[in-house]
Amino acid sequence: MTTDHLPETTPRRGRPRDAARDRALMDATLDELRLHGYGGLTTAAVARRAGVSTATLYRRWRSKEDLVLQAAAVWCEDLGPDHDTGALRSDLSELLHDKATALDGPSGQLLRAILGEAAHNRALADVLVSEYVAPLQDRVAAIVARAADRGEIPPVEDPVVVGELVIGPMVTHTFLVPHEPGGRPGRDMAERLLPYLLRALGAQDASGG
Repeated sequence: MTTDHLPETTPRRGRPRDAARDRALMDATLDELRLHGYGGLTTAAVARRAGVSTATLYRRWRSKEDLVLQAAAVWCEDLGPDHDTGALRSDLSELLHDKATALDGPSGQLLRAILGEAAHNRALADVLVSEYVAPLQDRVAAIVARAADRGEIPPVEDPVVVGELVIGPMVTHTFLVPHEPGGRPGRDMAERLLPYLLRALGAQDASGG
């Protein structure tokens, strides 16, 4: 977990904020979301799991929604750096496997827990777009632009659609399709999806040959 999105400490009188306590509350929020979902999460349960009082929690976040919004930012999807490998196939392969790793980890656990609530909660929907969707869309746009510049594919008029072709199958296969315990469904779909993306983009090496 990164701490880049943890609440900033503002100058005030009295004892300074405890960053370790903030991290404990974020860990507890993720655990409660994973176990009970957004609807079943309570601030009292989060505070209890973190070993702090509810007053301590409310000094940091005013409501359950604020707490979960902060957790979504803390556990935001880290796809890693966009390395230019020099070829579309390997660029896309790295992206798909980075996405799979994110979905199989804490980021994916939080996403699974709040997707349903985000359908009718604009604040949660906005944070999912900014922290989960936009980073992937940006990386896809960079990948296809480089590939077009190299002459591997025709110019892509709407790279957002390509990003949707990544997000949709990866999320569906990971979250909605039943899997054996301990499996890595994201990694499985990353391997299977790659040739279809290459063909959709008109890549000359779509068959892998």
